[in-house]
Amino acid sequence: MRVLATRKVLFDLRTLRNPLELITSSLMELSSTTQSEIRLTLDALMVLTNGIRQSGIDLRSTLDDRGFSRAPDASAAAISRLTSRLEGLRPLVETLSEMEDVAAMARVNEELNELDVRPSIVEHGGVGPHIHWTPATATFDDQVMTDMLMALAQELCDNGTIRFGRCGADDCDDLFYDGTRNRARRFCDDPKCASRTHTADHRARQSRAREAPGKK
Repeated sequence: MRVLATRKVLFDLRTLRNPLELITSSLMELSSTTQSEIRLTLDALMVLTNGIRQSGIDLRSTLDDRGFSRAPDASAAAISRLTSRLEGLRPLVETLSEMEDVAAMARVNEELNELDVRPSIVEHGGVGPHIHWTPATATFDDQVMTDMLMALAQELCDNGTIRFGRCGADDCDDLFYDGTRNRARRFCDDPKCASRTHTADHRARQSRAREAPGKK
């Protein structure tokens, strides 16, 4: 489970009316650490979705590499359930870049309503006070799905869907989350996509320059 740390956390679950209210009512002030965790979690969601779509990803090692500490010891059954659940979430993730903010929020609310989201403030392992979104008894797949959806919900509250995109290479349609300050990202994680596109653009400019009137 990824750790989402905050400097100030206030809860009033008695006034909670929908899952997105949980975000705004419980996170009074996000630290830069938390914002980084959200970016990392959303990036992991994009990588997992791309991998599942292409049927070529080791879910356990991918989650372990991206800081989900329970991944190495998760049961095969939990990994199998998580694969199925991420596959079920894929239509939403794949269309985020095309969705209006309100529609995306509604869909995330639907997903969150299916989860046992029970936030608590914990402190362990040398990490300061932070939020766990699920109880200690939650299964690994429940924890991962909740972490992913809570990060997605926070992103929608902060920025809407504008930071979600598809690779700009002609022969790739992988998804990505754009964590750059000026939202300048155009390509997926594969550096070959950017390289091929830049090379093709450069050659096209050279061709146009040679064909321009007055050029010999």
